[in-house]
Amino acid sequence: MITSFSHFVNSQTEILILGTMPGIASLEKQEYYAHKRNHFWKIMYTRFSSLPISEIFTAKIKLLQENSVGLWDVLENCERKGSLDVHIKNQKENDFEALFKQYTGINKVIFNGKDSHRYFVKKFGQIEGITYYVMPSTSPANTMSFENKLKIWSTCFE
Repeated sequence: MITSFSHFVNSQTEILILGTMPGIASLEKQEYYAHKRNHFWKIMYTRFSSLPISEIFTAKIKLLQENSVGLWDVLENCERKGSLDVHIKNQKENDFEALFKQYTGINKVIFNGKDSHRYFVKKFGQIEGITYYVMPSTSPANTMSFENKLKIWSTCFE
């Protein structure tokens, strides 16, 4: 059984980015999107900063929070061999009802990949007052170029 991380959401969060479950590299480092070939942080820094990508995880989270962006995963825990979402079974979702009740400023949810969206909608459906965006996975398993991922991801921040 593997377990996701705590959320990074605060009272200024308006946009919530949801992955499915951290991969092996992220679990080992205890940091979201830790795989060196994952495009997530490169997209965020290209979008929100002129600085190079920080090696310090708390600095990465600070960048998101300064831009009203929060981060979490749809699943609280699951069984999975490897890092691919296709191998997930016996999953339990995080408590989004409590999260949205506590953080009422969230009005946009961006799903990092189709699987995070599928698990979320299956459990919670469409929540009124929240706009959903399903973006291409930033994982290296998704072989789409960085430039194409950035172009598509940028549409949900406009």
